[in-house]
This record gives sequence, C-alpha cells and structure tokens, in this order.
Amino acid sequence: MLSPGATIGILGGGQLARMLALAGARLGLKSHVFSPVADDPAFDVCSARTRADFLDEAALAAFADAVDVVTYEFENVPARTAEVLEAHCPVRPNPKILALTQDRLIEKQFVRGLGIPTADFADVSDAGSLARAVAALGRPSILKTRRFGYDGKGQTHIREGVDLAQAFATLGGAPCILEGFVPFVKEVSVVAARGVDGSFRAYDVCENVHEHHILATTTAPAAISEATARQAIDMARAIAQDADYVGVLAVEMFVVADAQGERLVVNEIAPRVHNSGHWTLDGAVTSQFEQHMRAVAGMPLGSTRRHGRQVVMRNLIGADADTWAGILADDGACLHLYGKTESRPGRKMGHVTRILD
Repeated sequence: MLSPGATIGILGGGQLARMLALAGARLGLKSHVFSPVADDPAFDVCSARTRADFLDEAALAAFADAVDVVTYEFENVPARTAEVLEAHCPVRPNPKILALTQDRLIEKQFVRGLGIPTADFADVSDAGSLARAVAALGRPSILKTRRFGYDGKGQTHIREGVDLAQAFATLGGAPCILEGFVPFVKEVSVVAARGVDGSFRAYDVCENVHEHHILATTTAPAAISEATARQAIDMARAIAQDADYVGVLAVEMFVVADAQGERLVVNEIAPRVHNSGHWTLDGAVTSQFEQHMRAVAGMPLGSTRRHGRQVVMRNLIGADADTWAGILADDGACLHLYGKTESRPGRKMGHVTRILD
C-alpha cells in the first residue's frame, strides 16, 4: 500500500486525468502527468509533468522511475508504452486489459467467454467478409472498426439499401467487427472498482442518454428492477475478477425488455474512470476518481453510497459551457469545468450535477 506523499503517474492529460489528480491530492497523493499535448488541462493541477510522445522510450523510462505506480486516463495506450513502463514500475490496471479492450472483437470474445450476453458479432476483414456477416446477422446492424473508436467515431450503420463495399471503404478498410442490432429500451452502465486485494465495490447502476453519439445525461440510479441491477453488478464483478483488474472500470450495457422481462446485453468495457461516473463527484461518498486513485495506490476502497434520492449529470458540450454563469447562480447545480482553452462543437467542456432529495 502506498502512503500519502506517493506519486501516481498518469498517462494522458485530458479532463479525466485532471479530475484524477485533483482527487488524489485530497488523499495527499501527488500526480505526475505524461502527455504529448502542450495545453492539456491536467497540466494545470498536477505536481509534475512530462511532455513527450507515448513512444519516446527514454522519456517513458524517466517518467516511470519518478513515480510509484502508473495508471492512465484512456485505453488507447500503445502496447509498447505499457511494456516499457512495466519494466520499471507497476502499471494498474494491467496491460492485459488494455490489449483486451483496444480490440472490439477480442473484447466481445472475452465477455462471451464468461457466459455474459453480447450482441451477435462477426469478424470483418474485407468487403466480402462483410457481405457474409450481413447475410448471417441481417440488417440493421452496425459496422465498427475493431480499434480506435469512441463517441460514435469509427462506425457506420448497415441499413437496407446501404452499399456494403462503400460502407467498408468509409472506415478506411481497417479491420472491423459487425454487430447485430440489439432492440434495447435503455442504456445503462456499471461503474465499479476492484482493489489490489481483490475487494470490489460498485456504484448504483446508472442510466445514460446519448445525443449525436455523445453522452448527454446520466441518471443514478437507473430505472430498472432490483434484480436487473444486481445482475448488472455481478457481470461487472465477473469481468473485473477474470481480468485481475485493479482500478475503476465501466461496463456499458443495453437493457432489453421482452415477454420474459428485462435482460442485459454488454456493449463495451472502459478500463478507466468513465463519463457516466462523473455524477459520483458530487453524488456519492467517494467519487470514481478518488476510488481509482485509492485502488491503484493499494489503499482501501471507499464507500459508493449515493447522496439523495436521485443524481442527474449533464455534459456541457461545446458552447453549452458558455452558460457557466447561469449554472453558478443555480443553487441546485454543481458545476465542473475542465479548463480547456478551445470550445468547439462535440467537445466535452465540463458537466453539471444536480442531487435530488
């Protein structure tokens, strides 16, 4: 277990790293942020910084030697980066989960291997295999690149009349996965943490609404049955245990309602703190950011108890953040701005949380 005064190395310098560094400071933990981007917002609040490319091995080695443990704010860390860092200090979560979640096909196979439902899927390597996959899974379906997709990027819908060769070409000819359509009634996620000692704590299952492929609101708890909520948390626990995971993760799921009632289908795993967990900053005893820093430092996990009857988080996207003065004047609003210097459409600039009694 690390003690107050220890230094946590964070790969990436965006808003998640910024909130991790702020949460760590509450526990007396220092943060050293590594990022190639000069104006990343986490640089404003950390105790040390390294600006270098993620494949600069000399910079990585020096960074690792200066910290006690390394974690990251995003999952698309090059495999070589993790290898270099692991030779010098612990990396948490472990690189195994990075490799697993960087490839949608491998991730789906892993989840299915645990006996957890996912959408039907097929490997797509060219236009011919896409045609065969569509014949098997039908339309509508979704074609996604196996790697480097988020917030609706790297994917296209396969509907009636869509030219398959053109659809494959629009994604650059990259290796893809075709996912069958899931007739869901809502999207939920489980944000949970697993400690070095195997301890596990989950927050209330939360309900997510997306607009233009970007998370717009998260509400905790989700409007699902207690049995469904327990099942969702059990699925997240099984994933974390099998991957020997340390830290906070989010498991995104679809809720499907049929004659038998509610059932869950896992969509994606995010091996990091997650946008749908931002409500915990104001709405839970221990925020997801403090929880993650506790976990990677080997400290005891904190309480995940929710404040209030309901907590609602809304993202501030682009010009939404320009309304900050009105939000501050609202006695029921908790405003978080990320310190980004440029506002542009589709960019997450902050969020606002409201706790309902």
